[in-house]
Amino acid sequence: MTEPSFEDAQRELEGIVQRLESGEASLDEAITLWERGEELYRLCSTKLDSAQGRIEELARRVEAFKP
Repeated sequence: MTEPSFEDAQRELEGIVQRLESGEASLDEAITLWERGEELYRLCSTKLDSAQGRIEELARRVEAFKP
């Protein structure tokens, strides 16, 4: 199974939060949603950390070439 993009993971996570906040999920469904939400949160966090690292590296490169 392919890993979802950041945007897809974020949308799914938002849907899970809405479902949990609605209070309409059964206990078993809420536990399953919570577990999936944790997976998506970790995925989004990892992707954001990676992007931040890449941006910082690019900024260092730009600084190195400034006169």
